[in-house]
Amino acid sequence: MSDEESKSESAMDNTEDKPKSDAPTTANGEPLHGVLAEYHTPKELLAAAEKIRDAGYTVWDTYSPFPVHGIEKAQGIPWTILPWLVFGAGCTGLTVGLGMQLWTNGVDYKYLISGKPFFSIAANIPITFEITVLFSALTAFGGMLALNRLPKPSHALDHVERFNRVTDDRFFALIEATDPKFDDTATRTLIAETSPHHVEDVPADTRSENLPKFFTYVAAFLALTALIPLGYAYSVRGTTSTQPRIHIVPDMDFQQKFKPQRGNPFFEDGRAMRPQIEGTVASGDLQDDSHFYRGKVGKAWARTFPSRFTPNEAAMQRGRERYDIFCVPCHSVTGNGSGIVAQHALELAEGTWIPPTNLTLANIKQQPVGELYNTITHGIRNMPAYGSQIDPEDRWAIVLYVRALQRAQAGNVSHVPAAKRAGLK
Repeated sequence: MSDEESKSESAMDNTEDKPKSDAPTTANGEPLHGVLAEYHTPKELLAAAEKIRDAGYTVWDTYSPFPVHGIEKAQGIPWTILPWLVFGAGCTGLTVGLGMQLWTNGVDYKYLISGKPFFSIAANIPITFEITVLFSALTAFGGMLALNRLPKPSHALDHVERFNRVTDDRFFALIEATDPKFDDTATRTLIAETSPHHVEDVPADTRSENLPKFFTYVAAFLALTALIPLGYAYSVRGTTSTQPRIHIVPDMDFQQKFKPQRGNPFFEDGRAMRPQIEGTVASGDLQDDSHFYRGKVGKAWARTFPSRFTPNEAAMQRGRERYDIFCVPCHSVTGNGSGIVAQHALELAEGTWIPPTNLTLANIKQQPVGELYNTITHGIRNMPAYGSQIDPEDRWAIVLYVRALQRAQAGNVSHVPAAKRAGLK
């Protein structure tokens, strides 16, 4: 080998040993994360973003205290695929929700309910809708985190004091040193052309990314502690106990209180539930209007309807409805006591049966309306008391209708309006 060839090879070796360019550093000699430019208005930030985009930089970003309209276009950010991910997840949720119900109710565990089909689209739409929304929401949340490479517990900008105003009234653009086009001189020149109010080097965060051992020990302790209730539940899963199971959510089931019908040594009578004070009346149960609630005026039966009840057409119709429900089975539609229950009792020929009263008899007609009201309230002979089933207003309505039946049974042509008499012939 000639001397010239040896010198040439030696020169090539020396060239390979030297780095092509030194890694960028800050003025203090620290590794450089990027160059940060500060702006005061959204308009300045948009103009700077367009220049950085046109220069061909790809590893850079902008920061603002609020969304800036048009910043995506100014940065050249492509349309995100997140909507398509959400759409796909929604379709998957729809298929899973509908298919799960089809398999469960229509194939694997058919259960006939009131003659309804084992599977129908309408009945299964609510669950299908909820599963679709659930899948879409989880994908939107998780997709946003993944596409933005979040979370980032630590970032180099966290240590830049001026950057704290990004949540208040300042706007920033950061070109990172890892950008293929990054050049310490050219990049700074480009940033200067955007007329920033301040330019600052951002040192790289050179701290270890490993978690402190303290966090590792705490996480291990919490993980082991979380296994204790699971292990206990597994150990007692097939056992019996004289005590109730552990209530994770007690729902106020166990309170330091005395329940009704229990003993309480604090009181002289030993009862936990205290008797009502003499003369106590529940709200709405005073019933001080004896005429309306008991059908009496003084000690005598009322012969007129109470002032709280208005005898009109509406009350008559209401009385007819209540009469058809409670009275017709025994007293019949006409009130003569030949209802279907009475007819069946006569067919059985039981000696203890007392026929229902014929409401059209003279002695019943002569009874005051208050006495009829009392009979409905408390019952008589075979007739049960209806006071607990029919409210006072409806009882008076029934009395009004009974009076109409009595008058109808004793009526004649003179009682019929002249305009309607022709229809009776």
